[in-house]
Amino acid sequence: MKKIAKIILISTLLFIPITVAKANDEISEELLETHQANEILLDLDQSESNNVPIADDEVKNDEVTDNTEVDFALFDRLDENNEKSENIKEDSLFGKILHSKITRTDVPTYLLQDELTFKFKEGPFSKIQPFFTYRGAISSFWRADNYTTKYENFENQVGMYGSFKNPDYKFQLTFNPVGVEGTSYLERFVADAFLVNTSIPHHQIVAGYSREQIGIEGGKSSYILPFVARSQIARNYGNTRSLAVKVIGNYQYVDYNLSVGSSGRYIPNGMPGAEFNGWINFKPFGNKSEKYGKFVIGGGFNGGHNRIDYSILSGYVSYNHKKLWTNFEAAIANGSNGSTGVSGNKSCGLAYTIGWKFTPHIQLIGRVDQFDPNRDISGDLSREYTIGLNWFIKGQALKVVLNYVFCDKQNDKNSHKIILATQILL
Repeated sequence: MKKIAKIILISTLLFIPITVAKANDEISEELLETHQANEILLDLDQSESNNVPIADDEVKNDEVTDNTEVDFALFDRLDENNEKSENIKEDSLFGKILHSKITRTDVPTYLLQDELTFKFKEGPFSKIQPFFTYRGAISSFWRADNYTTKYENFENQVGMYGSFKNPDYKFQLTFNPVGVEGTSYLERFVADAFLVNTSIPHHQIVAGYSREQIGIEGGKSSYILPFVARSQIARNYGNTRSLAVKVIGNYQYVDYNLSVGSSGRYIPNGMPGAEFNGWINFKPFGNKSEKYGKFVIGGGFNGGHNRIDYSILSGYVSYNHKKLWTNFEAAIANGSNGSTGVSGNKSCGLAYTIGWKFTPHIQLIGRVDQFDPNRDISGDLSREYTIGLNWFIKGQALKVVLNYVFCDKQNDKNSHKIILATQILL
């Protein structure tokens, strides 16, 4: 009897892990098949895998239009690597890239993110993922009898992001090792250096040097831009970073980004003045709206002092449903402190964008863009009309972009530009 009881006990113990493993597999399959709303990027328990393939006849709502800091979606992806990084298939480096199934375009995804995710049993860090990025383009520009062709190196970055042993604390460090002509190397060397705390549900507290949410496109990561270049209001008012403390919240019907910090745009600038930045989005359909699509109404304010006082008011409306994506953004400023520098001009601008995804990999997109650099002067409007074709070979990790831009300036000759750009995120 003792021998029989021992055999039954051993069989039971062997059967339990098999049953649990089978149950976990069924749960995993259910999670992969159930669509999760992509804009919930701050909730680490609800993010959708970047590598889940999307059928060609069913384009998901994966255009982020309402998350105020999509850069931080990287941390969601890092948390998803718990099991994948331990089960990397034996394949060549080229084979791993070729066979990866990356289709999402709402967040930056790295081709070798599984292979380059390192875990630590000892020390302060839990996981770290280094990365390398490249964005460059060949452009042809002509105006009247003047024609030029040049190569533009937009970004070459190296960096890492990761989490500490305490899962509520994460970090990112990004550097620009290649300088840009006409800019200070030391000022631009550090691209990101910040800590994130996620201990408060639905919130992130960010401290350090990071991207400012001035407008929607002005606050977007460079790696998920719909066009090669930002709109004129995004270039003049946004596309900046600063030393600041932020509180970012994300709920079903509203998300917001509030920050207080330095008006200096680079770390060596120190504290030339204080700056407040706030943005809020209202989502009438909520986060889970596959039936009706995503409808977002947003607005924000940026104000501070950097040699002059400046203030910018912005408004935004967007709608995204399956293959269609469209938005309208407008802003008015009494002085500004964007990537083009400090300006005391009273200016304003607007941009309307519409796009259609024929497949998860091919998108046709267009934009009408207007900017008035000085409202006190008449006849100086600048309008840009852009048509673009995006080929997402591997989501945002490997893509090719073709843009045609017609620039109509009231106080200058008209010009044309064709840009062929490539993006690689490793």
